[in-house]
Amino acid sequence: MADVEELKRKAGIEACKFVKSGMKVGLGTGSTVKHTVVELGRRMADEGLEIVGVPTSLATEKLALEVGIPLVELSEIDGLDIVIDGADEYDPQFQLIKGGGAALLREKIVAQESSAMVVVADDRKKVTTLGAFPLPIEVTPFSHEATVRALSRLLDCRVNIRMAGDGPVITDNGNMIADAHTGPNINDPVSSETNILLIAGVVQVGLFNNMCDAVVLAGTNGVETVINPSGRLQE
Repeated sequence: MADVEELKRKAGIEACKFVKSGMKVGLGTGSTVKHTVVELGRRMADEGLEIVGVPTSLATEKLALEVGIPLVELSEIDGLDIVIDGADEYDPQFQLIKGGGAALLREKIVAQESSAMVVVADDRKKVTTLGAFPLPIEVTPFSHEATVRALSRLLDCRVNIRMAGDGPVITDNGNMIADAHTGPNINDPVSSETNILLIAGVVQVGLFNNMCDAVVLAGTNGVETVINPSGRLQE
C-alpha cells in the first residue's frame, strides 16, 4: 500500500491541472490542499504561471505568501474562477462536510464566489451517507450554551464546543465551533443545512451542498479524478 501522506501530496499536485494562467484561485485549507498551494507557487516560479489567490484561512495566507502567490481580497475582485479545497467527507452526490480545520465560514464564502470547486481528499473521506465525521457548526460566543442546546434538540444528538487545551477553539472570525455527533445519518443534507441555519447563534454550518464539481481522490491504487456529472467542470 502506498504511503497515505505521499498519495495526499500527489493528489494535491494533481488538482493543479485545473488551474490556468490568468485565473483567480481560491486557496483552501488543510493537510492535502497545502500541497496544492506549494505546487502552484512552484509553477509560478518555474513555469511562468500567472494567478492571484484568495486564501480561506490565516494559515493558508501565510503559506501562499511564503511560496510567492500574490493574494487579493475577495472584495477586490468579481468572483473566482476556481477554488481548490479539502473535505472531511463527501457522498455519492458530491455533497460535503467541511470544517475540521475550523475554517468553514471563510471556505464557504470563497466556494460560493467561485465558478467551480475542486476537492482534494483521500479515499477515507468517501462515504455513503454524511455524518460519521462530526458536523462542524460555527456559532457566536454569545450565549453559545443556548445555541448548543438548540442544535442538540434539532439534530437529536450530542453537540459539544470544540476545545483546544484549556479553552475553546476560536475561529479566524472570533467565533466557536460546535461539533454535532449525528452519526452517518444525514440523509438530506440540503434540508439539514436549511434547518440548522434557522437557529439564532449559528453563523454557518459545514455542509457544502451543490458546490463540488470534482474530487481528486488519493486511494490505495493511486490518484484518480472523479468529475461530478452535474457539475460545472470537464476534465
